[in-house]
Amino acid sequence: MTDLAGSIASRHREVNDTNAAISEFPNLQAMRERPAARKPLAYAQRKVIDAEGPVEITRPTNMFTLAHLSDVHISPLPPVAAKGLLGKRALGLLSWHLRRKRHHKMAVARAITDDIRASGANHVALTGDLINVATPGEFTQGLQWLEAFGPHDWITFVPGNHDAYVPVSWDEGLGHWAAYMTGDTQIPATAAQTRQAGAFPFIRQRRNIALIGLSTAFPAPFHQATGILGEAQLTRLAASLSELRKRGYCRVVLLHHPPLPGQARDRKALRDCADLAAVLHTEGAELVLHGHNHTEMFSRTPGPDGPVPVIGAPSASYLSADNNKVARWYLYAIRRAGGAWRINVTARRYDASKAEMITDRQFDLDAEYS
Repeated sequence: MTDLAGSIASRHREVNDTNAAISEFPNLQAMRERPAARKPLAYAQRKVIDAEGPVEITRPTNMFTLAHLSDVHISPLPPVAAKGLLGKRALGLLSWHLRRKRHHKMAVARAITDDIRASGANHVALTGDLINVATPGEFTQGLQWLEAFGPHDWITFVPGNHDAYVPVSWDEGLGHWAAYMTGDTQIPATAAQTRQAGAFPFIRQRRNIALIGLSTAFPAPFHQATGILGEAQLTRLAASLSELRKRGYCRVVLLHHPPLPGQARDRKALRDCADLAAVLHTEGAELVLHGHNHTEMFSRTPGPDGPVPVIGAPSASYLSADNNKVARWYLYAIRRAGGAWRINVTARRYDASKAEMITDRQFDLDAEYS
């Protein structure tokens, strides 16, 4: 048995020598020279420290661990040519410098990514808004950040509205990150789409876990941060969920915007959230993960075999006195037992008073699907 908090602290010490060389985010080369992401730990049991003291839980060796973070909003923003300072992007840059940059701190994001690596998670889900106003330099910066964090087969990324803030071609924009959002599993109904970069939904198989990546990102009008899936993507999603259910996979759906009606204000909502909720109601899923609202969110929506858990992560770089908004990441421990999927959640929160990550709480989802 090992202590989760102690194990993570120990793993942090192993990368401290490398981190000491990084004083500011622009020095990305030092980050890229870090050791590759570590192999997941093959422990059978851990202890988790929460507000009540040590909590001993059993983690069988067949358990798959998935880390979830969102809304990194990398900074500082790289220089932008004068011709790029037009329209919505100009307003976005103004908003960043007047308001948003006071809250988004890369030291906090580094604490989270170091914590995730130290946890030995089997895989990472990053649900959008890696950057801010979609300048050419940000897409290059984003790729460098992703490569510093870990390899593309260890991280699955889906884009958010800030990653598509203004119209940018695939090759000049999101295509920089294609390796992190390309499927490796074919489903007959979506076989022509599954393995193509830029095709959504894409599906990645990790053991008996199917990660289904959706894109809600599009260049929304002025003063809006809405998202949209579209009929074609929803149709392919329904077919994928149905087929994966028949095959017995644990289906984890990843998207940026909150998926259910009423979860975001109209100017920030997913436009076809009612259609997505209808797909989940008919086909189900074992877990839906999102970001966007910069606050911790837990909800459920009806599915064919029981409620579908829907969990939203706050920004991974956000420094706030509001406990619901301060930066967090989540570790989902997923296993099959007794003919049902069992999911245990550990929430890790940034503690500004200590400038370190702490275990906020740990709990089981009542996600039992036959």
